[in-house]
Amino acid sequence: MAIIKRTNGCLPKIDDSCFLAENAAIIGDVVMGKDCSVWFGAVIRGDVNSIRIGDLVNIQDNATIHATYKQTKTVIGNKVSIGHNAVVHGCTIHDNVLVGMGALVMDNCVIESNSLIAAGAVLTQGTHVGENELWAGVPAKKIGPLPKSLNKERIEEIAQNYKLYASFYNQE
Repeated sequence: MAIIKRTNGCLPKIDDSCFLAENAAIIGDVVMGKDCSVWFGAVIRGDVNSIRIGDLVNIQDNATIHATYKQTKTVIGNKVSIGHNAVVHGCTIHDNVLVGMGALVMDNCVIESNSLIAAGAVLTQGTHVGENELWAGVPAKKIGPLPKSLNKERIEEIAQNYKLYASFYNQE
């Protein structure tokens, strides 16, 4: 069973449809929507500010979701994929976004819908990613519009796939 911990009087609110890996940790002021998955070693730490997560969000292995004390909360929309080892900190991510493996998204960043942050990219504090954009690099820069091979439907498909993967663990 995942680590679910009350902090500062707040116990995470997690929909019953969510998959939580046994060593995932969800702490404090966290609200998670339907059909989400939190994978092995992932940490969602709402100890210093709130974290709100929409429906059909997958937070992959060893990813960290956090915020900044008394300054920035974290809001993640629907159909969002947070890649393995990514860090999402005190920012807003709209619907249908893919944050690649090992990417860093820092305080006060905003990522609009149908966008992709490439693996290993570092979005520095206050970066604004527009709708349908691809960003990559250190520090991350706009590469251009999403290529047709990575369109809105493909990003949604990745989120749906993680719902399928989570179902593998519910089989006895």
